[in-house]
Amino acid sequence: MKTLREYIRDAQSHHVAIGHFNVSTLDGVWAIADAAKGLNLPVIIGVSEGERDYVGVNEIAAVIQSIREHRGQPIFLNADHTYSFERVKEAIIAGFDAVIFDGAQLSFEENVDIAKKCVEFGRKSGRDIIVEGELGFIGTSSKILDAIPDGAVVGDDNMTKPDIASQFVKETGVDLLAPAVGNIHGVVRGGDPALNIVRVKEISMAAGVPLVLHGASGNSADDVRAAVKAGVAIVHVNTELRIAYRSGLLKSISSDGDEVAPYKFLKPAKLAMQKVVEEKLRIINGI
Repeated sequence: MKTLREYIRDAQSHHVAIGHFNVSTLDGVWAIADAAKGLNLPVIIGVSEGERDYVGVNEIAAVIQSIREHRGQPIFLNADHTYSFERVKEAIIAGFDAVIFDGAQLSFEENVDIAKKCVEFGRKSGRDIIVEGELGFIGTSSKILDAIPDGAVVGDDNMTKPDIASQFVKETGVDLLAPAVGNIHGVVRGGDPALNIVRVKEISMAAGVPLVLHGASGNSADDVRAAVKAGVAIVHVNTELRIAYRSGLLKSISSDGDEVAPYKFLKPAKLAMQKVVEEKLRIINGI
């Protein structure tokens, strides 16, 4: 089986992207795994600090490794939005395939220093660890929002700048870069801001590494497709999965209030998530 790095390289060369979907339950893991397997596509499971505190750092690593080995499926695990070197180190030791150090709210110098330290630890681990850095704050909550989060950089003048992105990559050695290009975490009622596709392409050319689009739940399919063609190799989706899970679960429980077997009333929630994953994978792969 190819490595995650090889799959990312393939995605770039074919102007498609790998889907990255977050989980906090086993239902989510199977929803993503089954959707990707049905379409014969590689996929990345993401767990933020809060999500992996809930499911267990070592436990989620063991689950993903088991699925990969027993199904022969290209499914990989990423430590999403990690805010300290210690927690990046923890994920690498646990067996994660990739990690993100999110220093978007730090000074540029602090962000560089810690990201570089994460890269160095990953290189010394003896495994091919993908390390991602982030430039530009886009919020932190994967939920339905009434307004754009305070401090999120959505105006053209505030978005990640190509020259700064280039400097960051050179000084840290990160494998991937997550820029702020109009994207935000969560879904804004009434619609998310449009992505700046020109900026995506400029950053891609300047940085020289694959880009990652975070917060893609609220973006239009056309914007996401355009971002992929402009240099995005990985697309993150979380909020839409959470919304689908909740809706599916509420509908399941209300339609059969006497059912007490969790695997029965949870299945519709799992299938609702799976449908979203399938839709997103088709969008970013031009299927």
